[in-house]
Amino acid sequence: MSAGDGQEPNEALFTLLEDDYAREILVETHDEPRSARALSEACDASRSTIYRRIERLQDHGLVESRQQLDPDGHHREVFVATLRRVSVELTDDGFVVEVDRAEEDAANRFTRLYEEFAG
Repeated sequence: MSAGDGQEPNEALFTLLEDDYAREILVETHDEPRSARALSEACDASRSTIYRRIERLQDHGLVESRQQLDPDGHHREVFVATLRRVSVELTDDGFVVEVDRAEEDAANRFTRLYEEFAG
């Protein structure tokens, strides 16, 4: 995990999770993949704002993108949260941060890849 902006990784993560839009994107993509358009509507934010937050969330491994086949045969990019839990522990040496991410099981990963290539 890279801070990308000169901040320490933990500080960058804390700053990201302070952001209202980033948190809302995580909530909206927790149960089902959502497109940038759907996230823009749900978060009442411009798509450029959504894409900037998604990029930062992806940099930290908290959101991933997937291709989804529309009923009309077109593909669209959707986003899904991988974040499940953030734990912060205060120690004598400072903060210890653990990030738990969802792991996609092999069967779901195979199905998703097949759908991406078959479309």
